[in-house]
Formats: sequence, C-alpha cells, structure tokens
Amino acid sequence: MQKPYRVAMTIAGLDPDGGAGIIADIKTFTALGVYATAALTCVAVQNTYESGKVYELPSIAIEEQIDFIARDMGIDAAKTGMLYSNEIIETVARCIKRYNLKVVIDPVIKGKVGIELLKSGSLKTLIEMLIPLATLVTPNVKEAELITGIKISSLEDMKRAAKYIVDELGARATIIKGGHAPIREAIDILYKDGVFTEFKASRIEDGCLHGVGCSFSAAITAFLALGKSVRESIALAKEFITHAIKYGFKGLGKGVCPVSPESWLEIDAEKYRTLNELWRAIELLESNGELLASLIPEVQMNLVMALPKKYAHDLNNVAGILGRIVRYGNKIKVVGPPVFGASKHLARAVLKAMEYNPQIRAAMNIKYDPKIIDIAKQLGLKISSYDRRKEPPHIKKLEGASIPWGIQEAIKKLKGQVPDVIYHLGDWGKEPMINVLGTSALDVVRKVIRIAKEYSKNFSNG
Repeated sequence: MQKPYRVAMTIAGLDPDGGAGIIADIKTFTALGVYATAALTCVAVQNTYESGKVYELPSIAIEEQIDFIARDMGIDAAKTGMLYSNEIIETVARCIKRYNLKVVIDPVIKGKVGIELLKSGSLKTLIEMLIPLATLVTPNVKEAELITGIKISSLEDMKRAAKYIVDELGARATIIKGGHAPIREAIDILYKDGVFTEFKASRIEDGCLHGVGCSFSAAITAFLALGKSVRESIALAKEFITHAIKYGFKGLGKGVCPVSPESWLEIDAEKYRTLNELWRAIELLESNGELLASLIPEVQMNLVMALPKKYAHDLNNVAGILGRIVRYGNKIKVVGPPVFGASKHLARAVLKAMEYNPQIRAAMNIKYDPKIIDIAKQLGLKISSYDRRKEPPHIKKLEGASIPWGIQEAIKKLKGQVPDVIYHLGDWGKEPMINVLGTSALDVVRKVIRIAKEYSKNFSNG
C-alpha cells in the first residue's frame, strides 16, 4: 500500500534567527510538500551578523528523537546539518545504519557569521563514519577543500574533489556547490556512477544567502523523499534555491539576509489572491455598470493589480483585464478575464507608484473631465497631475518610459506621496486621462464608484 505522506527528517542544529539550520530545513520540506520531522542536535546561538555559544544536546536525546520517528512514521529521506561533535556524529551514523536511511550529508563546518558548526577534531570522524553512508554529500568549495585536501580554484579542481569524495571516501554521490568558487557562473558539479554533471545558474548579485546551503540540501532531501532520482532532485532543488535567494528577506536583520523557502508557495498564493481580488472588483464594476458607463474614455478602461512589492518586478507581475472594459449600451462590459500581463500602460503606472509606496498595488483609468477632478477634491482624495508636453525628448524615445516618468512627476509634486488620483491633459495624439490608484482592485473600484455617483448628479442636474 502506498504511503499517504512522504516523510523527511532534518538532523541538525537550531539557528534562532530562523534563516538556517533546522528551521530553514522545516520551511523547505513544507514548501515542497513533504511532512517535516526533526532531530535537534545543538543550539547555535547566532543572528544574521554575530555568533554566540553552541549548546550541545546529549547523544541519547538525539538518538531517541530519530528512533521515535523512524519506528512510527518511517523516514523516506533524511539530511544532516550541524552535528558538532564526535559523539553526535557516531550516534547519527548508528541510526542511519539501523534504519538504512537514504541520507543527504551537508558537511557544515562554519556558519555565515563565523560560528563553529563542527568541532576542530570532529571532521575526521565525519569523513570516516558519515560520508561512506551518504546517498549524497553536498559540500561547498571551502568544505570540499577541508574534506579532500585539494585546493579548488577551477572547475577541474571541483571535479577532482568530487571524484575523491566518492571513489576514495565512499559516498554514493557528491555535489560540490560552486557558489564560492572563483568562476563567473554558479556551477555545481555532481559526481555519481562515474559521471560528472554540471548544474548552472546565473549569480544573483543582490540575493539573500543566509541559509542557502541548508535550504538547498533540504530541498534535495525533500525531492528524494518524493521518489525522485539524485540528478532530478538536484535539478529541482537548484531551481528552488535560486527562487529562495532571489526572493529572500532583504533588509531583515543587520547582516546577511535569509533566503525565503516559503516564497516557493507564497508567490502562487499571492497570484491566486490577486486574481481573486480582481474578480470581486469585476463583480462590483458590473453591478454598477449604468453608473460607470459615463466614465469610459475613448481608449477604453482597464483595471490592474500587482503582486506584493516583493514579487512585483516587471509587467508580468501585474494582472489586468484581457480586452479591457468597454461601454455596452448604457452599461459597461468586462471583455475578458483578469490575467497577468494584460495591461502595459496601467501596469507601468502601478509599478512606478509602488517604488514610492509599496502598499499601492492597483490602478484604473477613467476619462478626463475637470468636473471629475473637482469631485475628487470634494471627496477628500489626494490629487496630482503632470504635463505630457514637458516630457523630455530622451524619455519620449524610450519604449514604455512616458507613463513612469509622468507618475514620478506627479508624485514629486506631493513631495513623495502617492496620490489617489493622477491626471494629465494629453498631448499630440494622446487622450487626456485620469488614473485612480489604491491599495487593491476593490479599493480603486470603490473610489471610482464614489466619483461616479457624484458625477451622475451633475448629469441629472443638466
């Protein structure tokens, strides 16, 4: 009978800041859909920029943690992180043999902020007792140098070291991580069954790196637990960790910012929430169709909403109405569904506004009428404008640069505050336009409905 859940275990230390160690591993397991279990070995007191003391758990406590999980749930794959001492290494090796565990050995020796994760005399024990049991060993370049005694300054050196760990030390496979290697690309070298495989990725210059090794080895472990091969697990883990580095917690802490394993799930959840918000806004628009029809400009109307600032990097991270919103008799009609990348103009406006206020994520365009500006003022909305006739020639020549320039000019007028309403009076071949901005699609639509209600009174009064 097939197991209903796949179980992965991390045998590692606690990093209190949550960026590395057992917490990072658990985040990674959860993000990748395996059930996370843990055997705590040590508490390594540190944060993102300074290191403290290490407190070691008794070996019997570590052994019992592994035993209790193995004989209850079973362990489909395990990984080791901080083991620290000869006693812990010997205990973990005994448990791996007892349960014939599929295990990824991450031979951590020193943390990002300098904390010692392995006692100086314990590397020999790790090499002799754990590496021969490894399904895969995942050292970085510095760790591989210490394990093999080979100085690494090129890809060929990485290959020699990887081959040594398998052929001489007895691991079934090893991948040497090239993040610290003096080469342009981030290249990892796998050696398995006599074959070298390169895994490449572009370096992310401003990415977060605290916990990168822990999360990478944990991701491999998760995919192994799901039944993937070693090569497939590494390829998938490489994609996962690149994402976690790119969307890490920039600005969190005073030192090296932590990777974000949870972003793997979070970005899809945010896409769902954004599209769901747009559908709710569409319902509100259509239920007020007669009221809003008079606000449709000649170029038609659209409504957009961006992903949260952390994930909003380009036009494809902003969802809008496919085919726009058009006048339909005396009502409006939403031509298509909300999809990402549907509106370039409004998307550019929102992305620029988000640079000044990350909470501003949505926008809608309506026709220009000086009466609408007066109404917006009466409603207490913040208003600004820009003059398209003053657009610099070099901006006009750049594809897609006009709208961000205009939004920036309007925000500058309010000393960096993002207004509710930004308008311009047009230019040669350009229709005058009003953009209404807000924190969400519903927020924007509600503002527009308030304007439309007052605007309709002007019509009824002649």
